[in-house]
Amino acid sequence: MTFSPGSLVSARGRDWVVLPGSTDHLVMVRPLGGTDDEATGILASVEEITSAPFDLPDPSRHLGDAHSARLLRDALRLGFRSGAGPFRSVAQLAVDPRPYQLVPLLMALRLDPVRLLIADDVGVGKTIEAALVAAELMAQGDADRLAVLCPPHLAEQWKAELADKFHIDAELVLASTAARLERGLAVGQSIFDRYPNVIVSLDFIKSDRRRDDFIRACPELVIVDEAHTCARAGERAASGRHQRHALVSDLAAKPERHLILVTATPHSGKDESFRSLLSLLDGGFADLPHDLAGEHNRPHRERLARHLVQRRRADIDSYLETETHFPQRADREQRYHLSPDYWALFDEVLRYARSTVADPSAGRRGQRIRWWSALGLLRALASSPAAAAATLRTRAVTVDADTDSAEAVDELGRRLILDLDDAEEAPDIVPGSQTESAESAVSRRLREFAARADQIADGPKGTDAKLEGLIALVGELLADGFQPIVFCRFIETAEYVAERLRTRLPKRDRPEVAAVTGRLPPSDREARVAELGAHYRRVLVATDCLSEGINLQDHFSAVIHYDLPWNPTRLEQREGRVDRYGQPQPEVRVVTYWGADNRIDETVLEVLLRKHRRIRGALGVSIPVPGSTSDIIEALAEQVLASTGQSMDVPLQGIIEQLRPKTDALDAEWERARDNEVRRRSLFAQSRIDPNDVADELAAMREAIGSGADVERFMTSALGAYGAAITKDAAPSGDAYVVDLSEVPDAAKDALALGGTSGSPLMLGFGQTTPESGLLLSRTHPAVGGLAGHVLDQALDSVDQVDGRRNLIAARCGVMRTDAVSIITTLLLCRVRMSIAAAARSGEHHMLAEEAMLLAFAGAPQTPDWLPPEQVSALLDAEPAGNVLPEVATQRIAAIIDAESHWRPRVAAEAEARARALDEAHNRVRAADRRQGVAVRGPGAGRVTVPPEIPTDVLAIYHFLPRAAS
Repeated sequence: MTFSPGSLVSARGRDWVVLPGSTDHLVMVRPLGGTDDEATGILASVEEITSAPFDLPDPSRHLGDAHSARLLRDALRLGFRSGAGPFRSVAQLAVDPRPYQLVPLLMALRLDPVRLLIADDVGVGKTIEAALVAAELMAQGDADRLAVLCPPHLAEQWKAELADKFHIDAELVLASTAARLERGLAVGQSIFDRYPNVIVSLDFIKSDRRRDDFIRACPELVIVDEAHTCARAGERAASGRHQRHALVSDLAAKPERHLILVTATPHSGKDESFRSLLSLLDGGFADLPHDLAGEHNRPHRERLARHLVQRRRADIDSYLETETHFPQRADREQRYHLSPDYWALFDEVLRYARSTVADPSAGRRGQRIRWWSALGLLRALASSPAAAAATLRTRAVTVDADTDSAEAVDELGRRLILDLDDAEEAPDIVPGSQTESAESAVSRRLREFAARADQIADGPKGTDAKLEGLIALVGELLADGFQPIVFCRFIETAEYVAERLRTRLPKRDRPEVAAVTGRLPPSDREARVAELGAHYRRVLVATDCLSEGINLQDHFSAVIHYDLPWNPTRLEQREGRVDRYGQPQPEVRVVTYWGADNRIDETVLEVLLRKHRRIRGALGVSIPVPGSTSDIIEALAEQVLASTGQSMDVPLQGIIEQLRPKTDALDAEWERARDNEVRRRSLFAQSRIDPNDVADELAAMREAIGSGADVERFMTSALGAYGAAITKDAAPSGDAYVVDLSEVPDAAKDALALGGTSGSPLMLGFGQTTPESGLLLSRTHPAVGGLAGHVLDQALDSVDQVDGRRNLIAARCGVMRTDAVSIITTLLLCRVRMSIAAAARSGEHHMLAEEAMLLAFAGAPQTPDWLPPEQVSALLDAEPAGNVLPEVATQRIAAIIDAESHWRPRVAAEAEARARALDEAHNRVRAADRRQGVAVRGPGAGRVTVPPEIPTDVLAIYHFLPRAAS
């Protein structure tokens, strides 16, 4: 016997819902009221399976009061994992998308294949936007496998986001994991044959040895994060960038592959790079006119706008009148002066560095080694005495460059000492300065410098004035209620600063201090941050290994740049860890800490960092430095190292004047990039998706599966009904509740599955941000689904006594006397199950959808007068205004059941209408752009049909009597 998806069957002494994928021999089912995690298969040849009707409520067993209506409706909706609505995946997600985050999804569903560039501003949730598209494509059968290509330091974050919020388990394919994964493969099998979903390090897979196998077995859906690092660049670009571009170009060459590019900086100021990025979406974009303005270029703009979404925070702050909380950033500069001892050491080291650079005896390659060693030493000395001492005692890394080429030494030096945009991960090791044998006079002199640096590091208070200033800054931020991150350039500096903060901050309310550096593997860094986040007062000291990858906004609200980055992009990355969507504080503070005695710091601040901030303040978005900052930094270093005066005698204006040709050229390019960005954003502000379309689909989605507000109402109502003590005012966050579960029955506690519920009260949040030391509950959080299932199961099973206490908080039928109605009114809560058949690449794809449907009629059940939807919803807010005797309530519910033949046809008709509406919604969001009449997906692509399962389940019947009714 064949059972259609969505039908009810009886087996093993209970009722089940038939799932897609069933055959005549194997019936895939899940328990009625259960979740997909409880799904199983039943062999029809072994066990008896019969059709099962869904009975109407029995007033002798299921009678309660009509106050249960909203609670039971919410439990039903929040328990759905295959909810109706226009999107197939959203009911399964542990995230409530913001309205603006649906725009890339709607764009993607109108493309086949999906080729999309998501270029929204830093911190608005591009990972969620890209993953939403991926989850939907996989749910509707347009993709079975997923690959995320990203820099290695972002891999752990992607894995956590996909698993925690989208329930997509992906395997990490990194240099550190590949050997382990390959040991478990069969003969002739590759990693990408074995694992359907993978997160792959771009820099691991780009090599010729790895890339061919990946291209052969690459999934049909690919997300490329930090996609700007895969754009084609000039001849001077590092070889790794060329390899990345070649790899992604080969992946894009397969026309049916879905490709989602993600970057906050799609345009580096170079049109060539931007066009190479666009050409990955469509090869024809490489030939677009340089200037797309004007009516004659409208077709080009419209074609490109179908593939590109790029928005500033200001564009989405109040999108569709839904406020999205972004913090206000308060920037401040703070300078420091070196102590006399430190000044004297700095001066002597600089004189030494100048002498080594000026010595021509080492040849061209040797001179470049000395030059980079001198620059690295100056940077370490400016960072901290601990970094300086380590550098002075360490062999220069450039000495070991495996080539006789001076150019190779330069490339290695730039990568280790400068802050390059396309670095795999910001290096935080000291570069070393020893270039000769340990017995040489030069080495002995360097060791003498190191001993003096040690004395400064270990000296009494005041010896390191830079550190003293930091201690005061951190204390000030803590006193104002901020939790700071102190960013340092080198591991030794971070560890030195953290150790001193632990002992030098005031003992009263001394915060917990932790250091996170490149010594820790990426997986341990997040654990260290989470451990520190559990402390009420905390300070994190970190190198740039944390400037990307781990979002820190949950635990930290201020950034101190202890060491100035030499690239504005790195500055923005650091600040973006806390200045982003989800930051619970209304304000974040940023302190740029710079050395007034350090001409390199001062020039970088004036020429690069301040200009970057001015442009960002004017536009509301950052514009990367066109090309590379290395030209400016190297020219600046040449000026400092070539000077014959004392370190403090090199005037800032003199340096800037000598750099004028380069800075003028940079300024001109930067201004052109700024103007181009303004023009491009005005041309490509995403207007092809009508906000009304987004509003319609958002309303349909929330109606079908519930919203965050529904989760909050259900959880507080249900827990309160079970006896929990709930207090909102006592919570530190306005969106959180303190919940004491000590009086809640054990069965309900077990359903929550939170653990430790017999101890201290819980902090539960339902807003946009996780409450301090609490849980943020989304609709798919196990606690929400568990409690919703518990309430629903109790109602269906009519369990009324547990542990000797009344435990039934929602009943399937009830009668209420209320002022909310003027004539006798009946409310029906129905569960509509629909089988969705969608045209997918692999053939017809079957899915199950469920929807909670409310219907109501006035008058006698034999002659029902059906109410419009707005009046039906109002009944959920009805409050009792008088008592109803149990025998009267039983008689009235029985009379409605006896008249089923009079009202059941309308239930079936409404179920058919809901199925047609779902059919229209699915096809609408996947349709071509209606305003432009351009068929993007092609005729019939993604076509959906939705038949309902009849008869529809009538889950509950609630009867309302006017107060005056007798």
